[in-house]
Amino acid sequence: MNDPFGLPDDVRANVIHVFGDRGRDWLERLPVVSGELVTRWRLRPSGRAYGGGTHALAIPVTCSDGAAAVLKVPVVDDENRFEAAALRCYGGNGAVRLYEADPGTGALLLEHAQPGTPLSDDPDRDAAIDIMCALLRRLRRPPTPSQPFPLVRDLVERWSTDWPALYDRHDRPFSDRLVRQALILARRLGTPEAHEVLVNRDAHLGNALAAQREPWLLIDPKPLVGEPAFDGGYLLLDLLGGAATADAASYLADRVAAGLGVAAPRVRAWALARAVENAMWSLHDGDDPGEHIAIATLLASIG
Repeated sequence: MNDPFGLPDDVRANVIHVFGDRGRDWLERLPVVSGELVTRWRLRPSGRAYGGGTHALAIPVTCSDGAAAVLKVPVVDDENRFEAAALRCYGGNGAVRLYEADPGTGALLLEHAQPGTPLSDDPDRDAAIDIMCALLRRLRRPPTPSQPFPLVRDLVERWSTDWPALYDRHDRPFSDRLVRQALILARRLGTPEAHEVLVNRDAHLGNALAAQREPWLLIDPKPLVGEPAFDGGYLLLDLLGGAATADAASYLADRVAAGLGVAAPRVRAWALARAVENAMWSLHDGDDPGEHIAIATLLASIG
């Protein structure tokens, strides 16, 4: 059966690269799964599926009442399995609204943020950072016993076990000292410096979209419960990109920390740990970890 939604070639290739046989199985089942969802939720595709992703079909649709929405059908993994729960927790306050969710497939029917321009397109980078940090502060929520979100401290504990094993399995392709430093920092970071709240494992400017209901709305939350500075680590990596300098890293860490109301050394430490995590993921996926190691080394050099 042909895919009625025309999944972009780059998304198809990314899914296979990241998930292997599980991704191929998901691709084979996608036409039936998406067709059933369209029928059940009474949807009509209203545009081409979005490219650039690695985990999901995302396509604009029109609901039976004429409302614009986005149908998202993911390959479910540890990072995205709690997306629906996070969006329910946010309740549309600073994030796109969740209209429907299918626990069996992980599929979501989401508010369509329009015009949908990503914050990463803003030419005023400092202003964009301030906007993103303000949005992340709005999205903090205290955890409750009824919420199933995983803990940052458990993630850090897994790093302590998984990183050395993966590093050894790939013949230690970069500095032992850097890995040890990142693990030491990660263990320290596992003890929160502030009250734990709902934080985001994938906080970056591309996941904040211009909208009409609010100026900016978050999409694609990857929720965890941890200290507020955790949000700043990945945001700092995203801002640094592949051509970072020590001055840029220091400036951006300070700006992110000020925007989030947290300590800059904590933001830099989380960024270093997340850079090494990215390097480990690259090893796992058969990619070159060099860019991530370069960023981690730079961050380690400035403390």
